[in-house]
Amino acid sequence: MSKDQHHPNHPSVDQSDRTIPRNLRQSGNADIDLVISTRIRKSPFWHLSVEEGCHQATVYNNMYHPRAYIDPEDGGSEAEYDLLTNHVALWDVAVERQIRVEGPDAEAFVNYVITRDATDIETMRGKYAICCNQDGGILNDFVLLRPEDDEFWFSIADSDLMQWLQGVAVGTDFEVDIDEIDVSPMQIQGPKSVDVMESLIGDSVEDVPYYGLLEATINDVPVLVSQTGFSGEAGFEIYVREATKNAEAVWNPVLETVKDHGGAATPVSGRRRIAAGILSLGQDMDWETSPFQVNLGYQVPDDKDADYVGKDELERQKEAVENGEFPFTHKLVGLKMAGEPIREWASDFWLISDPETGEECGYLTSAGWNPDLEANIGLGFVPAEKLQAETDVLLDDSVYDADLDVEFEVHLPDKYAEEPGEPVYATVAKVPFQESANPSAREQAKLHARDDMNE
Repeated sequence: MSKDQHHPNHPSVDQSDRTIPRNLRQSGNADIDLVISTRIRKSPFWHLSVEEGCHQATVYNNMYHPRAYIDPEDGGSEAEYDLLTNHVALWDVAVERQIRVEGPDAEAFVNYVITRDATDIETMRGKYAICCNQDGGILNDFVLLRPEDDEFWFSIADSDLMQWLQGVAVGTDFEVDIDEIDVSPMQIQGPKSVDVMESLIGDSVEDVPYYGLLEATINDVPVLVSQTGFSGEAGFEIYVREATKNAEAVWNPVLETVKDHGGAATPVSGRRRIAAGILSLGQDMDWETSPFQVNLGYQVPDDKDADYVGKDELERQKEAVENGEFPFTHKLVGLKMAGEPIREWASDFWLISDPETGEECGYLTSAGWNPDLEANIGLGFVPAEKLQAETDVLLDDSVYDADLDVEFEVHLPDKYAEEPGEPVYATVAKVPFQESANPSAREQAKLHARDDMNE
């Protein structure tokens, strides 16, 4: 599609590097009800979430996903955020469907479909990883668990990854079985999560490292515990085996223990994960997005000799970026924005303008008010050309750790705008906005580098 082609989908935002442009029409939040039907799967915990007050939901991985529990008159999303950051929260994340790859060639097959080196993942450990297609587009990002030497679990984001994995295996010599298993995770997140887990399974949880695994039982039900989460806070995931049978047997004592420690069932916190720089598939990236556009360049290693899907194209892109080129129209950046506090889920990709020309040039993918920072923060795609013109920083992952004096304007809905119909001021910010309780290896490297500079 030519960027000059005139049509109502905001043509001044250059999406010429996409086959399917993002729908940037500003349609707002339609006043409709979500129809509950048998076509969309209910998680084993769905009825239990409803019993705890879930009154908003979306669809994720073809399953219903809770999005709000506490009523606005009782504090709403602010109360849910407080529970997460100051106490503890139980999240129903059964939508993270578990795709198992097992067999004599499990390691070799997984190493072929992910960009990182699967041979580095030890048994009873995990790693954050991505799969890309042959064009280098991100098909899925996930926590990859290795409970057995010849067995891996893909705890997937929102896409039909199982069909792709099965398709890749067809006609190859990989001796593997690929299927979805009856395992559903819940997350315990927040500063009191360790206390909750100790009450549930004992002191052994203290020995679980970040991305480590532990076999345990809760109410005599076998579970797999990992020190992982989607919040940036301290936390764990409990993978319930035979979840369609054991949902109540695990959920009920976990929820009771969470409440005993001052917590409650709440939804996944979009605002805290934004602050942690955690990306959401479908919002911040998709199959037409390169890792180098969205702070995931580190997922493309320099030293992986084995072949993998997308390797040639990703290495070409990596070389281009390192040579000061940027083979895409837009780059995802962090933005701090003015305006009234954004406390609801965004229903549109809100538009970004160049303050010098007033022309629409990009769009927000994720946004929300952060009480700790006392600011609206977000992630959004802005023109790489403008970043290159106004900074001397390579447009690789290092751009997220740089002090960039680059300004934009964001077109928020009138309810959040300072003046109805007028965009608000925004400035490019470092990502993550807040340090995580368990910094990733990449964040730790940055922290060590800063410490060395200050010595």
